[in-house]
Amino acid sequence: MPILNKKKIKHTESYKTREPRKYIDLNEYDTGMDAAATGPVIRVAEIYRYEDVRKLSDIIYNGDVLMIDYSSIANDDLTLRRIISELKSIAKDVNGDVAGIGRSFLVVTPTGMKISRKKIKGLS
Repeated sequence: MPILNKKKIKHTESYKTREPRKYIDLNEYDTGMDAAATGPVIRVAEIYRYEDVRKLSDIIYNGDVLMIDYSSIANDDLTLRRIISELKSIAKDVNGDVAGIGRSFLVVTPTGMKISRKKIKGLS
């Protein structure tokens, strides 16, 4: 029976000095996609007083969805009613929608977006 030639595998110097695998930071790469090209953006905001509505209205008029945390003023019924009334007026202007989520969030949508009031319950 003939003996097979076994080749020795030589490890090169580059193998021995190989650097550990580096992770890629995806924030360093430009995807080439502008925010306007991808459609509406969901923006999250906190509101502390009625005067903050003016800044938030620009976001809705620009076509983005606004999710507002109003927990800081949840106990001030008068201010909360004024803010909700103003947000409803803005949503009506742009043919959008306003809905409460839980006990401390409001969602305001821009033109053409409606919010379903039905909850999707867990599937068993």
